[in-house]
Amino acid sequence: MIYEFSEETILSIGKVLGCSPKKIGDNVYRLELISDEDNRKLAMEILLGLEIHGKKSNMVSVYSGSTVLQLHNCSAFVASKILKQVTFFGKSGGYTSGLIVDQGAGCSLYANVNDSVLTGDFTKLPEDVMMCGVALSLTDTLDSDDFSFDDETIS
Repeated sequence: MIYEFSEETILSIGKVLGCSPKKIGDNVYRLELISDEDNRKLAMEILLGLEIHGKKSNMVSVYSGSTVLQLHNCSAFVASKILKQVTFFGKSGGYTSGLIVDQGAGCSLYANVNDSVLTGDFTKLPEDVMMCGVALSLTDTLDSDDFSFDDETIS
């Protein structure tokens, strides 16, 4: 199920990732993930209603080691208890960008992926492209008319 951003759904992100979101500003939430097993740490900040040039949008930032990743214009997310990961994504002009954060403090970024990659036959794509197509394919249909939040519906 695809979720829109709210304080309640940000709490669900923390549940899936095994950490507690901390509110650090009016519309800013921080989550810190640590994997002792893999010796990894990352911090993620979710900024809601960030205003740029008179337009409001959401931004997700990930900080890890010497890396900073940002997903601007993030419209929604998919939280998966089974995969223990959250996929944040934004769509614009036939392209999708996605930032995937997992419970083990791992992170992947796929930017400006043509939507045809998400709906086509994955087996006919080069291996690296196939990987991002599969990873982002769950963002293919944004059904916000059917949006509801229920802990039991997080897949």
